[in-house]
Amino acid sequence: MTSFIIAIDGFSSTGKSSFAQMIAKRMNFVYVDSGAIYRLVTLNALQQDLFKDGSIDQNLLKDSLESIDVSYEIKNSKSEICLNGVNVEKRIRMIDVADHVSLIASFGFVRDWVNDKLRKSVLGMNVVMDGRDIGTTVFPNAQLKIFMTADPQIRAQRRVAQLAASGSNPSFDEVYKNILERDYFDSHREVSPLKQAADAIVLDNSHMTMEQQMDWIMSIMREKFNFTFDEA
Repeated sequence: MTSFIIAIDGFSSTGKSSFAQMIAKRMNFVYVDSGAIYRLVTLNALQQDLFKDGSIDQNLLKDSLESIDVSYEIKNSKSEICLNGVNVEKRIRMIDVADHVSLIASFGFVRDWVNDKLRKSVLGMNVVMDGRDIGTTVFPNAQLKIFMTADPQIRAQRRVAQLAASGSNPSFDEVYKNILERDYFDSHREVSPLKQAADAIVLDNSHMTMEQQMDWIMSIMREKFNFTFDEA
C-alpha cells in the first residue's frame, strides 16, 4: 500500500497528536503534526516581539516567514520540530504560544505557507497527519478522515496533565478558559474555520481510553480498507 493518508482534525486538546502518533507507530506510517508548524510561527512572532496589545502587524508577520527554517529531529522514533536549527518541541506547547496561535492561524497567507510545506513534506509516503484543515483543505482526497471531539472540561483536564508532565503548573481555570476561547475563535474565524469534512468519521473520545480508540480505528482499517497488520 502506498500514498495512504489518514487525516485527523477536530477540537483542540482532544488528543489528536497522541492518537496520530500511536496510529503511525502501530501501522508503520509517518506521523506529521501540522499544528506544530503554526505554533512554531507563533513562537517566532513572540520572539520577535510582533504582538502589540493582542494584535499583530500582518506585514511584519509575513516578512518574518522568510526567516523561518523548519526542520525536524528524530528522538525515540518521534519527530521534534526545530526553529532555525533549535529544537522547540517543548517550547511551542507552552500557554503563551497557545494563547496566540489561533490568531496566527487565522491569516490566509500563513495557512497557505504552512499547507505548502505540509504537502511537499509527505509526497509518496503513507502518512497520518493531525491538525486544522487536513481533511478539508490540505488533503481533501485523503483516504480516511477523522474528526475528533470531547467534552471541554475533560479536554481541559487532559491539557493540564500534559502541561504538568512537561514542567509547567497552569491552573485548571486558566486552561479551561483558553480552550473555550479557542473553540469559539476557531469555529467563527473568517479564514479556514474549524469544520468537519463531509466524509469524515466522528470520534468522541470523552470517555475512551487510548486502547479503545486504537481498537476503533483498527476496526475501520480492517473493514473499510482491508488493512492487515501484525496483532502481536
